[in-house]
Amino acid sequence: MSPEELRAIFIEQLVSVAPDLEPDVIGDDDHLQDDLELDSMDVLNLMSALQKKLGVAVPEADLPQVATPAKAVQYFGQAMS
Repeated sequence: MSPEELRAIFIEQLVSVAPDLEPDVIGDDDHLQDDLELDSMDVLNLMSALQKKLGVAVPEADLPQVATPAKAVQYFGQAMS
């Protein structure tokens, strides 16, 4: 899966968890909690949705590695290769 496809899936799932976010203004380096203001439950719901969509579980210890769209694309790209 290409990085562009992974980013699109990540943003799609992110907006499904936090529908008040505008997908077109989410930057690659926007932090889920610091910049986009997701709470810890939102982050867990996002990881659950991504696991269902991509088949990749994200252990709690790895959450910092998926804290931005850019980091998440890299993480899932490596996990799926």
